Amino acid sequence: QETEMFFESIMREDRNVLELLTADYTFVNERLAWQYGIPNISGSHFRRVSLKGTNRRGLLGQGSILAETSYAHRTSPVVRGKWILENLLGTPPPPPPPGVPPLSEDNPSGKVLTIRERLAAHRKNPVCATCHSMMDPLGFALENFDFVGKWRTTDESSTLLDASGTLPDGTKFNGLDGLRDALVQHPERFATTLTEKMFVYALGRGAEYY
Repeated sequence: QETEMFFESIMREDRNVLELLTADYTFVNERLAWQYGIPNISGSHFRRVSLKGTNRRGLLGQGSILAETSYAHRTSPVVRGKWILENLLGTPPPPPPPGVPPLSEDNPSGKVLTIRERLAAHRKNPVCATCHSMMDPLGFALENFDFVGKWRTTDESSTLLDASGTLPDGTKFNGLDGLRDALVQHPERFATTLTEKMFVYALGRGAEYY
């Protein structure tokens, strides 16, 4: 509901499409406001609120996106990074080759590894590294949000989070604010991707060169 109302407001008010990434407002009811740490919101109806002073702005701070790109029990920088590549940058990674095992939740040494450490081990496989080197660093930017989108400073292993990463073009950033700033530095990427997505939605089929 939040995301639908947010998108509708930008469309109907004819706002800049980059506000999908940067807007400092959203729509919440009491339950969602509690999750976001926004005080003084009562009732089940959604209303527009300011996000100033919070760690959220735009689509990437919304629970719908953050939960959709997580597993049921933990975050997934891989899934989140893939979502950003496909839906914000328009550069989807190729499908994984057959026979590649999933990321292991176990560690033979007995040490509790962070998700960043587990993915680093995963990327040691050259077959995996090609795609994961693009996806993982983007997903790390959202690690301050847990699997249902609540803000946090430590991960599941109680380790202080490192939300730094790198865009495919080599641009470095730190956290959601850094990623968002890096994305809007090249607005044509997002605008082109959004245009294609809306074109596909309107036609009800994929877009081809013709």
